[in-house]
Amino acid sequence: MGRLWRTQHPVTFREKVRYKMLRDHRPLVVTFADKAAVRDYVAERVGAQYLPHAVVVDAPAELLTVELPDAFVLKPTHGSGAAIIVSPSAPVDARLPKDGSWVYRHVRPEHAPREELVRIAADWVSQLYGQGPNREWVYGRVPRRIIVEEMLGGAGDRIPDDDKFFVFHGRVQYVQVDAGRFAGRTQDFFDRSWNHLPLSGGPPWGDPTPPRPAALGEMIRIAEALAAETDFVRVDLYDVDGRIVFGELTSFPAGGDSPFHPESFNTEFGSHWAVPKRYR
Repeated sequence: MGRLWRTQHPVTFREKVRYKMLRDHRPLVVTFADKAAVRDYVAERVGAQYLPHAVVVDAPAELLTVELPDAFVLKPTHGSGAAIIVSPSAPVDARLPKDGSWVYRHVRPEHAPREELVRIAADWVSQLYGQGPNREWVYGRVPRRIIVEEMLGGAGDRIPDDDKFFVFHGRVQYVQVDAGRFAGRTQDFFDRSWNHLPLSGGPPWGDPTPPRPAALGEMIRIAEALAAETDFVRVDLYDVDGRIVFGELTSFPAGGDSPFHPESFNTEFGSHWAVPKRYR
């Protein structure tokens, strides 16, 4: 009750994310968080052509027999911030984690034996994600499964940039671009017209500045269609050599702890969002 009281008059973006975390318990939010179930939502709203090819397994041991391509991404369906990317372009010395499996790791196929993938996947499904200070309750309602997605390498088999669209009341206001996740990570922010913002979320800006995607208009249309039923969600998309691919829907970015430098952008982002008194 104390946490509910402290968020009753939110102003900034972080405050409103925490408000939403505490009050928005609609089934829709659970669907957004479930990396398997959200695929049906995306197919219904914008079309299955935007989905990456994927296989979902209910038990980690199924990875021993399921057919896997030479390049793929292994993720838990019930959390964020963990993935094993297996592709020939990984650094030669990269290896799977031995401890603390809730990490990103990029390794070559010869360094990703099935038994080790099963071990990591079993560790994932044994954990209840979202038990930090803000208690992301939503992940506790998602079935703990494993999803194997195609590797979105595009030309040159590189990890594509992650374009994250901040959608408030069905309208894209900002785009965050993350590049170089495994080496030399950069992060840039733009408005919907692709004007670069003097904002940092921690990592340095890209050099050169990421160019405006040729398909930006279509990406905005997709993001707004996927966000039409809620007050706020961040829609993550990839542009892979002209092919737009869905990434994920995030209702609670950074668990309500998103950094803003300068801090004034925390209020600016929040100004586009009028949280409802009650979620229905």
